[in-house]
Amino acid sequence: MITFEHNQHTLRLWGDLTIYHAAEARSRLGEELARDPELEVDLSGIEELDTSGVQVLLWLKAEARAQGQSLPFTSHSPAVLEVFDQLNLAAAFGDTLLIAPNA
Repeated sequence: MITFEHNQHTLRLWGDLTIYHAAEARSRLGEELARDPELEVDLSGIEELDTSGVQVLLWLKAEARAQGQSLPFTSHSPAVLEVFDQLNLAAAFGDTLLIAPNA
């Protein structure tokens, strides 16, 4: 399940951004992008990410660029960092990635 929390210009995603929720996420993210040109997406609540979820995020970045928006992704969760690393996609998103030290 994927849930969304919009607070000012930040949209925080919670849960799983996987094939099971990709269509719902794409629709909701597109709506949020259209509503808020200063939107930023907080990925700290993503617990699971698969290639369908990655495709949604890539689509969202491309859509923002087409509309002249920057749309930063912030606070990447460990699950997001792992998938971005495995697929060598960090540069494709153009966001700063902060890797927390091991506890």
